[in-house]
Amino acid sequence: MEADELLVRVAGGEQKAFEELYGLVSGPVFGLVRRVVRDPAQSEEVAQEVLLELWRSAARFDPGRGSAMSWILTLAHRRAVDRVRSARAATEREQREGMRAHHPAFDQVAEEVEAGLEREWVRHCLERLTSLQRQSVTLAYYDGYTYREVAEQLSLPLGTVKTRMRDGLTRLRECLGGVA
Repeated sequence: MEADELLVRVAGGEQKAFEELYGLVSGPVFGLVRRVVRDPAQSEEVAQEVLLELWRSAARFDPGRGSAMSWILTLAHRRAVDRVRSARAATEREQREGMRAHHPAFDQVAEEVEAGLEREWVRHCLERLTSLQRQSVTLAYYDGYTYREVAEQLSLPLGTVKTRMRDGLTRLRECLGGVA
């Protein structure tokens, strides 16, 4: 019996016709899939998916549009190409994720040297402030006091402390600009 007639009977739900169709087309389906997918285990999976799809969608076959074997092999080819594309996309996703997750090695010595140089430069710039600016900035940034607490510590009006802080921070930014 030919594949066309068997496929029409499979569309009617005949299990015996499917067994015969399976025997007739499983070899060519696997061969085509194997040429596209290349991996034997993946090829077996794809071929099984195609044959299962035949059982489920045999009613979609239209004998007026071509032979059953052509329709079946077209299904097999499409499914095989989809598997290859899916595998390729997964590999590319993993590579992109691997590149994103890659962090350069941490060089503790270099980090410590750089931090030491930055501290020295900040000290140098702090020394260039007036003593009142330096006191205000030091109390706020190194000791963690608020503007109001700095004003209380220095027995000065709050507005005066804010002005000193603003002027001191402006001068620090200008001085530290040479580091960046």
